[in-house]
Amino acid sequence: MKKIYLFILFLIINFGGLALGSWFMGDAITGAWYSNLNKAPWTPPGWVFGATWTLIMICFSAYLSYLFTIRNSKFVISVYAIAVVLNISWNYLFFNQQLPNLAFINIILLTLVIIYFFITFGDDRLSRLKYLLLPYIIWLCIATSLNGYVVFNN
Repeated sequence: MKKIYLFILFLIINFGGLALGSWFMGDAITGAWYSNLNKAPWTPPGWVFGATWTLIMICFSAYLSYLFTIRNSKFVISVYAIAVVLNISWNYLFFNQQLPNLAFINIILLTLVIIYFFITFGDDRLSRLKYLLLPYIIWLCIATSLNGYVVFNN
């Protein structure tokens, strides 16, 4: 029962973070700055971002509900809080402030934090559940390459 409550809590926090990040974006996707960027040829259509983040946050919330059942400590909460802040702040840095260089550093750090979850908290009790993080890790690698392309080609 505790896992269900935690799953719902993490869904609320994670999707709330996505909503806040989206709010920081505003109408930047249709704005002149983003439209005029030289973007990577492998940039997916807009709908892919929403579908992907939905899957990622469901998987991440499920993983976190088990992690926090097994290892609920201030340290784990801190690592999770860092991940949430990095995830939200990327939208702010990239779209709102139009600082792709800082956003690039931000997304690299976020990728490292999620990989840290995968490696550090993937012990015996979470050995299979850690694979719920793979969609997040894969997407962050793609998103990092998209951000890097903007940094190095504009």
